[in-house]
Amino acid sequence: MSYNSLQMQIKYPEIGICGLSCRLCPNYQTAAASKCRGCKSPERMAVGCPFLTCVIKKMGVEFCWDCGENESCEKWKRHREIGKERDSFKSYQKLEDDINFIQVNGIKIYDEQQKIRETLLIRMLNEFNEGRSNSYYCIAVTVMDINELRSSLEEADAKSKSLSVKEKSRTMHSLLDSIAVKKGYRLSLRK
Repeated sequence: MSYNSLQMQIKYPEIGICGLSCRLCPNYQTAAASKCRGCKSPERMAVGCPFLTCVIKKMGVEFCWDCGENESCEKWKRHREIGKERDSFKSYQKLEDDINFIQVNGIKIYDEQQKIRETLLIRMLNEFNEGRSNSYYCIAVTVMDINELRSSLEEADAKSKSLSVKEKSRTMHSLLDSIAVKKGYRLSLRK
């Protein structure tokens, strides 16, 4: 089965095969030439990572959990286990929670939540990014509760009306860091 014959079946291009949200990835949220349009984009499909090859090209499904062999798949199990301990360029801290959420609530509701998270992320990047906070905000939006993110944005707006972008960024960082300390969130990549 080739990618072209499956192209019409891909309904959620911004949700990774393994459950990661491409929308919340620093490589997706960049204007640079290295911008990634998601793991199921034509560019990434052409590269052919092991998950793409297995899930879409071989099994003909969109996600690992849709595969009939998902419970016995060592590759997906290893990926999930590694995600509990460390990250790559994107935060994997919520991967297991997100997979469980999807399995209980469905991919459509998860996708709607990711769109909300992306909207909040774009606001942070546009209004509170001094040029060095792309990854930080991507991680925050991945691990924090949506209501915490909304209230942080509202408070940052109120506190930083006449501040420079650098000062706005410091304000936003301070608010997010404060919540992270209270809730035990990690707002940096785990290496």
